Amino acid sequence: MGPASARRPASCTRGPRSRGACGGGLMLLPSMLMFGVIVASSGLLLMIEKGILSAVKPLPLPPSRAELSWRRAPGAAGEEDGDAGLRVLQDTRNRTLRAVCGQKSMPRSAWDLPAGQRKTLLKHILVSDKHRFLYCYVPKVACSNWKRILKVLDGALESVEVKLKMDHKRDLVFLGDLKPDEISYRLKHYFKFLFVRDPMERLLSAYRNKFGEIKEYQLKYGVEIVKRYRKNPGKSTGDDVTFSEFLRFLLDEEPERMNEHWMPIYNLCQPCAVRYDFIGSYERLKEDADYVLERVQAPSFVRFPERQSWYKPVTPETLHYYLCNTPRDLIEQLFPKYILDFSLFAYPLPNVTTESCRQ
Repeated sequence: MGPASARRPASCTRGPRSRGACGGGLMLLPSMLMFGVIVASSGLLLMIEKGILSAVKPLPLPPSRAELSWRRAPGAAGEEDGDAGLRVLQDTRNRTLRAVCGQKSMPRSAWDLPAGQRKTLLKHILVSDKHRFLYCYVPKVACSNWKRILKVLDGALESVEVKLKMDHKRDLVFLGDLKPDEISYRLKHYFKFLFVRDPMERLLSAYRNKFGEIKEYQLKYGVEIVKRYRKNPGKSTGDDVTFSEFLRFLLDEEPERMNEHWMPIYNLCQPCAVRYDFIGSYERLKEDADYVLERVQAPSFVRFPERQSWYKPVTPETLHYYLCNTPRDLIEQLFPKYILDFSLFAYPLPNVTTESCRQ
């Protein structure tokens, strides 16, 4: 990650009164170092098979701007502790990226990628020449709102609040549409960012949206999934796919051939081949989005859209319910396909132990 990410704030789910565990960072160090050591190991998948990764404690989210008071005046109370905690978190994540991406088998640039992988990457990077930035969009991580913002910044849309069905291609410039020398120039000189999300939460969001609401996906994928994994499929129209059936389908899919809504973020955005200046997260969407808009010098009237009142997000409780009602071995078998999303972006593996599911 570049210089911008090294000085940016993040957030924490704890309240302001919990700074001892969240802001200072010292209590986070053992589990975070353990996570970093495991990720850096070349035997990562072997560790998964042996169950070693299941012993890693969940990583707390980093402190928020308010908790760290990153713009606090010099000498203000608590500044030193907050800065120390932020440095620990940033250093650990940067080390994780460098350790994984520094392995010989990892790509060093977009041109090191096989043609198919490079094509996927370049068609997921959006370009704003006016504001000199590149955004790698990830489906199910607020990408529709970011596309609205790009259209507003380029004058194709009056406001992010305009009630129009999103056209995901019109009035947008994709890096893959440009010539090789134009691509290289922008990758080298433009501000680059993406937003990530907990892998299992993103999969559940895709499952509920595509198989619960979108007829096209029910017919294209749902019908086939039911036929393939159900003993008595009957005359399913694809709208009754279970979460377990969906995960079994993912197990049999090659990551590079997956639909973009459940393709691993690593395959979509290739964070080893592209040196992103900033990686925001769905958990800190508003404040991270504000940081990006400030960084690219967007006009003051451009703000990240508020969440719609009808939107039903995946809550931790909802995710816990689905995972606890899914065969544990099925979930564990899925980890290797998304392990780089877990490790590079510091998301803990879900706790689906019998004891946890009884709670």
